[in-house]
Amino acid sequence: MRAGSVLRNTALGVGFAVAVLAIWLAFDSRGGDDPLADFVAATPEPTAAPVDTTVEPEPEPSPTPETATFDFEPVPIGSVGQPGSDTVAGVLTFRGNATRTYYGADVPTEPVVRWTFPPEGTICEPEPVGDAALRCGTGWTGQPAVFEREDRTWLVVGAYDGGLHFLDAATGQPIMPAFPFDGPVKGSVTIDPSGSALAYVGSSDGSFRIIAFDRADAPQELWRLDAATVEPVRFSDDWDGAALVIDDLLVVGGENGQLYVIALNRSTDADGLVTVDPELVWNTPTWDDELDAALPEGDENVSVETSISALDTTVWLANSGGLVQGWDLAPISTGDLPVQVFRYWLGDDADSTVVVGPDGELYTGQLLERATTQAQEVGQVVRLDPASAADPLVWGFVDGTEQFRGVLSTVALGGDVVYSTTNGGRLLALDRADGTVRWEKQLTGPTWGSPIVVDDVLIVGDCGGVLRAYDVSDTTIDPPLLWDIALGGCLESTPVVWNGAVYIGSRDGRIFALADN
Repeated sequence: MRAGSVLRNTALGVGFAVAVLAIWLAFDSRGGDDPLADFVAATPEPTAAPVDTTVEPEPEPSPTPETATFDFEPVPIGSVGQPGSDTVAGVLTFRGNATRTYYGADVPTEPVVRWTFPPEGTICEPEPVGDAALRCGTGWTGQPAVFEREDRTWLVVGAYDGGLHFLDAATGQPIMPAFPFDGPVKGSVTIDPSGSALAYVGSSDGSFRIIAFDRADAPQELWRLDAATVEPVRFSDDWDGAALVIDDLLVVGGENGQLYVIALNRSTDADGLVTVDPELVWNTPTWDDELDAALPEGDENVSVETSISALDTTVWLANSGGLVQGWDLAPISTGDLPVQVFRYWLGDDADSTVVVGPDGELYTGQLLERATTQAQEVGQVVRLDPASAADPLVWGFVDGTEQFRGVLSTVALGGDVVYSTTNGGRLLALDRADGTVRWEKQLTGPTWGSPIVVDDVLIVGDCGGVLRAYDVSDTTIDPPLLWDIALGGCLESTPVVWNGAVYIGSRDGRIFALADN
């Protein structure tokens, strides 16, 4: 697969400003005992934590006929709503697959708390950051990965204690010691869909890591990528979004505003243990001069906090500057650079993951913190048609609430409906065709956790610590409540369902498994 030199950096623009909006610093905290406080209390500037990395930037500016080629299978449209792997059963990444549309299987009917982790006490960061409150449990997006391996069900989840926890999903007991990071893990882990015992996850310590969990004693770091490795970078060295694995390629975005494509070169050693030999194939800033001109002067918040999505050979993402973009990776199969095939400016902070629908359409959301004219006109939940590049906006829902307008969660698709939660605590059911409101409910906000739909059951948590399930088998009516359960804390994380159990973390410092008696 490898031959010659590796494709390297390509820049979209130059001439960057240096100040970050104070209001975003409030949003970016994604923490505190009361997330509402994060909208009004700024956090300290993040600091870089440079670490050793095997990735070294090289000066080659462009590919040549001798450049390495990297083959991969396109993501088919038929994969929308389907499991993300033919090899490993489970929900292996945020929203389960490349289109971010698989939420699990087999919802419990009358669930109770089966176990909590830890069984006593809580998992919290070692000490508060600055003047912020101590952060505990799991944060945004914080969806566990759940999968079958070696005759047991594994649950792998990162938490504010800086640990990546490997638990037996049936009991909540650790299968092996947690992998320790030097900072909280806020986002969702990705498990390798090929069957290799590899976890891909970033944290707030400045690094994105590949961790093997087939060793006898403890998980082992095989490779890390420092956020300061490439240039230019902006805003933060955190990693929040879930990576995507397509064949032997790893695609991930960083809060430094960069998009990365990495060849994993997976193998096994003489003892049968998994190995990797990663190569940075290509990276690019996700901002350009046009975006800089559109944002308020000095606004550098162009971080990538979305998880990467894909359809066919194109990967989709948005950044906190509101720029939704598609990059076709097909050229790397012939030694050329990926090509930007889609660009649309929403107008504000887009942290919601881009969801690909059954017709290839795109759904995403944005906050309304800059209050640009574009964002107010476009709306905070949108449907885009990438085939109509000149005018891709099919519809946009405008969140007209007075405070905390917009969306930080990721929408869920269920038949002809798009489900979304908002910062103001609204649960919305929008017509997939035209964006009109079928029904809505008021929950305790802000609702940052993303809703999921499994077996015609809509499951959603809120910041009052209540997890609810609604019967949405008839999408034309206001759905009846099937069950609700008070867990405590703020359910800032996204739930996952597998084999009759719901798994979710809370900001009260615990991870819960809910199942029928």
